[in-house]
This record gives sequence, structure tokens and C-alpha cells, in this order.
Amino acid sequence: MKPKKCKVCKQTYTPQRQLQQVCSPLCGIKYTQKQKEKAWKKEKAEKKKELMTLQDWVKIAQATFNTYIRLNDKELNNPCISCRKPLGTKYDAGHFFNANNHWNLRFDERNVHSQCVYCNRHLHGNLLEYRNQLESYYGATWLAELEKDAKITRKFTIKEVKEINELYKKKIKNLKK
Repeated sequence: MKPKKCKVCKQTYTPQRQLQQVCSPLCGIKYTQKQKEKAWKKEKAEKKKELMTLQDWVKIAQATFNTYIRLNDKELNNPCISCRKPLGTKYDAGHFFNANNHWNLRFDERNVHSQCVYCNRHLHGNLLEYRNQLESYYGATWLAELEKDAKITRKFTIKEVKEINELYKKKIKNLKK
């Protein structure tokens, strides 16, 4: 048989059996422990996913959605929706209608645009200017439709949120190409 490299200590050895992976019983014990550890980590991750609540999934999907909005606006060279200043290195995905109170628009691209940190965090969204810019860009009827949609109550299921997360992961992947 040809010499092989031990999976644990990386020394070259001549195997005595065809499927032998390690050079000694001591390395065999270490190799088995590593394999068990890997299997446990995989099982633990699967169990952790099973125990995730709707809120956990919404948090993940919201982060993915916001990343997409920021990348898309940066790609299009869009300035801050409120103050019209160019986006710097740090900027947020600002919701016109609050995501916590308007679940129907939480993942709606019409409701979310890139905002500078100052407008979004320090001026609490700078909503008056945000509204003026939306109206000037899209028109009063578009804004009225968005306001009408904001009044609709919506409950998401875990399956829907997972699908939204996957959709925006794909969109992010396409943007990065």
C-alpha cells in the first residue's frame, strides 16, 4: 500500500488496512473525538433551528432585507431619501412606516429607502422630509396607496418569513455579481 498522511498528526505512515485514516491508536482516538464533535455541532445547529420562534426568523429576515435595500440603493447611487446628501460609508435602511407597527409594510420595498445615520437615528427618520421626497419622486397617488396599505394588519407565518429571507438572500447574491 502507498504511504498516507495521518488525518490528525499529519505524519506520513504506511497503512495496514485499506480504509485506515490515522497512524496510531492514539491518533485514532483523537480522530473519533473530532468526528463526534463535528456530528454534535451539526445536530445542535439543527435542533437550534427547530426551536427558533417567529420573532427569531423575523429578526434574521429583517437584517437580510435591510442589507438588500442598502446594497441596492448604493448600487443605484441613491442619496439619503430625507436630506438628499450622498450616502457615506455608514447608512441605514430607513422605514417610512415603522416596521414594528406596520407589519404589512415591514418587507415592502416601497416603504424602505437608504437614509444617512443622522436622519434615521438622530432625527427619528426625518419623516417630514422623507414624505416630501416620496411624494416628489412617486406622486401623491402612490403615497396615498402606501398609506392605505399601511393600515392593513398582517400576520406572518414562519414559512413566509423563511421564504422572504431566501428571496432577499438571492437578490443580494445577484447584486454582488
